[in-house]
Amino acid sequence: MATDCAAWLNANPVEAEDLSDSLVSEEEDNTGSLVNKNLKNEVNGNWLSSTSSSIHEARLKAKAKRRLRKNSSRDSGRGDSFSDTGDVVRGTSVAPASPKSKLLDRKSRLGKGRGLPKKGGAGGKGVWGRSGEVYEQEAVDQKDPNYDEAQENCVYETVVPPLDERDFENTVSPILQEYFEHGDTNEVAELLAELNLGPMRSDVPSLAVSLALEAKASHRELTSRLLADLCGPVLSRSDMEVSFDKLLLELPDLVLDTPGAPQLVGQFIAQAVSDQILSKSYIEAYKGRVDCEYTRVSLDRAAVLLRMSMEGLRIDNQWGPGGGQRPVTQLIKEMNLLLKEYVLSGDSKEAERCLRDLEVPHFHHEFVYEAIVMVLESKGEKTLEMVLQLLKSLSVSTVITLDQMRRGYERVYMDIAEINIDVPRAYFLLEQFVDKSFSTGVIDVKLRDLCPCRGRKRFISEGDGGVVKAESY
Repeated sequence: MATDCAAWLNANPVEAEDLSDSLVSEEEDNTGSLVNKNLKNEVNGNWLSSTSSSIHEARLKAKAKRRLRKNSSRDSGRGDSFSDTGDVVRGTSVAPASPKSKLLDRKSRLGKGRGLPKKGGAGGKGVWGRSGEVYEQEAVDQKDPNYDEAQENCVYETVVPPLDERDFENTVSPILQEYFEHGDTNEVAELLAELNLGPMRSDVPSLAVSLALEAKASHRELTSRLLADLCGPVLSRSDMEVSFDKLLLELPDLVLDTPGAPQLVGQFIAQAVSDQILSKSYIEAYKGRVDCEYTRVSLDRAAVLLRMSMEGLRIDNQWGPGGGQRPVTQLIKEMNLLLKEYVLSGDSKEAERCLRDLEVPHFHHEFVYEAIVMVLESKGEKTLEMVLQLLKSLSVSTVITLDQMRRGYERVYMDIAEINIDVPRAYFLLEQFVDKSFSTGVIDVKLRDLCPCRGRKRFISEGDGGVVKAESY
């Protein structure tokens, strides 16, 4: 047998190129050649006793299997397969995938189907069902051991516990303080409606008035407006009466922090009666039953204001014209009255106090503008000196800032052409006033240089041919 195999190999020699592959290493080829020389009839450790053709085929299959095992260690072997004859079938190359990606792959691993996710995307960890699927209400199973017939028709509602006296002020005070900033009564009504005030409902007006007593006049006006808007949707008339009764009893304590509390509470009562949130007989019910001096002063103040309103005087502006909530035309009117009163009295301190009570520091440039226009229209030295003294006093006390002072002067510079139509000497008077303002330190040199002046048409005899005179600054 060995003689026949050797004879066949000598007649049909097999070259190394036919049995090699580019992926097989040189060491493997050398080892294969040694096996061919020493063990002619041995393939993979098995002694073959077949013909030379079968030995040749067995060697080819073993060679192909070794090459396939080597390739599978490199690219996971997804591209190659064996045919029935043992030949290697080359497939499409597939990029190697990590084991983690195989575990997270939600496609079928059997190679069947269209490659879609399992359960139509409704399965897997953290998935609550198919996208867009609506679940019906699950029927109650009466055979469930946890089934309770008494709970089947129960109605569950959110219950807000009522506020006690300790939490009432901590909860409502921030709402009122924020209202003093934005002035929106509807927002306050919505916030109070969300709270379960319970028996503390009648304390809302008294808390609002107590906070307003320590605030500005504009805040008191906002408080009166808030009480009028809350009466009905949130509070009742009886709540208002109980609240003001409590305020009258607490006047001895309120006077310690606010000395003018009796007069202010009386104004609140008069405003409440005028807004029809208190009955007209509220004050009459206290006659002959008042022992406290502060309560008597408060009720007398309210009665006087109501008597004035019956005679035709309105009390809706009893807190003064202050605050940015007032119309611009009304603020301008108040500033003009302030200037006229100052020219007659000459009291700069009173004028400064009235300007502060307006509570419009962003609108002080209008006061400067109206003061300068008054000087231009008066045509008198007395008014010029008094207004200049007032502007100097307000500038030193920083009631009017430098920016507001500058804006007031610049507005006059822009409107001087229109002012000159009514006041022919407006340019000359303005130059005179600006020079004195600079000399007293009210304005700086840069603002003085911006002052416009009207050119004078000169004669031809002066040598310039009638050219209009240029600006002096």
